[in-house]
Amino acid sequence: MTPNRPPAEVLAFNDRIADETRDLPRMWDVGAPAVRQAREAGQSVFGDIVRSDRAHTFEIPGPAGPIQLRLISPATVRGIYLHLHGGGWTLGANDHADFVNERLADSTGLVVVAPRYRLAPEHPYPAGPDDCEAAAVWLVEHSLDRFGTDLLTIGGESAGAHLAAVTMVRMRKRLGANPFSAASLIYGAYDLRGTPSVAAFGDQPLILNQPNTEWFVEQFAAGEELTNPDISPLFADLSGLPPALFLVGDTDPLLDDSLFMDARWRAADNKSRLEIWPGGIHAFDFFDNSYGRAARDSIHSFLNEVLT
Repeated sequence: MTPNRPPAEVLAFNDRIADETRDLPRMWDVGAPAVRQAREAGQSVFGDIVRSDRAHTFEIPGPAGPIQLRLISPATVRGIYLHLHGGGWTLGANDHADFVNERLADSTGLVVVAPRYRLAPEHPYPAGPDDCEAAAVWLVEHSLDRFGTDLLTIGGESAGAHLAAVTMVRMRKRLGANPFSAASLIYGAYDLRGTPSVAAFGDQPLILNQPNTEWFVEQFAAGEELTNPDISPLFADLSGLPPALFLVGDTDPLLDDSLFMDARWRAADNKSRLEIWPGGIHAFDFFDNSYGRAARDSIHSFLNEVLT
């Protein structure tokens, strides 16, 4: 259950993040490759990347060449969780969330399958969504033989939640039915034109803000029409999709995206749970503190409840 007001430790944490990021170089000044390199070296607010020694990878065919899938398995397999990582469609990789995915696998019994999809600006729309769809198609066709189960779930954070929503809509169109049993959509971007909460956020130095949100969208969409439902899934036909968790902090520029998408999800006669975490900034669940752990526990509880 989310608290009614931000705990003091959360407000102090937010102040620390602002202090650490306020004077960092702008991403558009240094470029995506340099930001990726710094992240790989542990030179970001997230610190060192913690990789799981339980993970292993293999490749599947993709629309522009092989796609690497990274797997983390629980002791007993209940189903599969297709995890699409965040990073503004421009940053991140499928091994950056290992510590989160390992705990999700152990808490839910789901094998986490994370594709390394192509990133913008080198590979703008539709490259990333195409790779995520290819991974979903492969799971539909091979999960029973490979993992002994055809129970599929999906989720992601930020751009990963956007890609999860796009993938679900694409798969429903492709198959004529929804193949997923649950969706975990964490502080996603669903209207890439920018919602009121993005505009109101300004340039606050809290990981994500208005200027870098707009820069990420420019890299990904590369001039495409932003009301295209395949780019902004808030405009898509959302009927026939699975129960979804929309989790977001109230100190996140993408707050309205979750509010609006939750409303449209329900209006399409799908089941939904909306959680707004007071004081939660963008990516707050990726920090190993009590608030981040509580948010991750809530995600696990949602998946367990739906699958039970």
